[in-house]
Amino acid sequence: MTIENASSFFAWDVSSYLAVFLILAFVIVFTDHFFMGGAEVNARSEKKNLLSKWLYFVCFLRLNKSEKYAHRSMVVQLAAEFYPVLLLVFLLRGFIAEPFRIPSNSMMPTFLTYDFLLVDKISYGIHLPVLNTELVDIGDPQRGDVVVFRYPNYEQGKVHKGADFIKRVIGLPGDRIEYIKDRLTVNGRVIERQKIGTYTGFEEGIEMTGHGRYRELLDNNPHDILLHPNVSSHSVRLVVPEGHYFVMGDNRKHSSDSRFWGFVPEEYIIGRAFYIWAHGDIGGLFSNPIKALKTFTFSRNGIID
Repeated sequence: MTIENASSFFAWDVSSYLAVFLILAFVIVFTDHFFMGGAEVNARSEKKNLLSKWLYFVCFLRLNKSEKYAHRSMVVQLAAEFYPVLLLVFLLRGFIAEPFRIPSNSMMPTFLTYDFLLVDKISYGIHLPVLNTELVDIGDPQRGDVVVFRYPNYEQGKVHKGADFIKRVIGLPGDRIEYIKDRLTVNGRVIERQKIGTYTGFEEGIEMTGHGRYRELLDNNPHDILLHPNVSSHSVRLVVPEGHYFVMGDNRKHSSDSRFWGFVPEEYIIGRAFYIWAHGDIGGLFSNPIKALKTFTFSRNGIID
């Protein structure tokens, strides 16, 4: 399946909600300033030129540093106070780095369920937040890169609609891929692998105990994978279409990836995972905070292979 059959990239996520708040806050304060008598600007005392004043307003919803909102409504005050901080968060998430949490065992042993990652948003280009439209092309994903992408949802289902997935790039546009009985071949070249030993799982990955741990030597990005000791994972033989990538999880028997639902369109790639900064099951809104604190750790902190 290719991009013609994919769902829209847009989804209601953190960046989308931040964008909505920023737009509303800007409209509220702008209206208050210029239509409700909120601005008290003495033209004779203003030394800044018009461009710098507007730039300052766009960043801080103020025309000058000394401007106060104590005399304005609570809505205006809240919009003005939270706007600069959330704008900074929005810009950092949109253009520099975005946090991501591993939701499953599909990338073991590289990642464990509940690992917290940072995703580099610049390696492959500068993109417009929320819509992911490319503004400046900097580079392309390479074989072995771990990428976070918007699930293309070719089947138009509701379960994973708008979800972000994380997998490893195995095939580039134009590559001939064969994955037969857990042996990977790229463009006619069998990718070597080395047996490391038997994997011992823990926490959510305890059921992976007994799987074989191998070092797969894929170009300049060698990495560890898990293989079931008795049953081969899903096999495929295909050619990657232009503008798309073939991805697989490192836990080959327990990964929903391009072998099952199709290729990842280049436009749907959000960034490259590059750093594990924490690990822990913090749960949801009603989770046990004591349990969350016990499982939260920085012991896995480090750069990703």
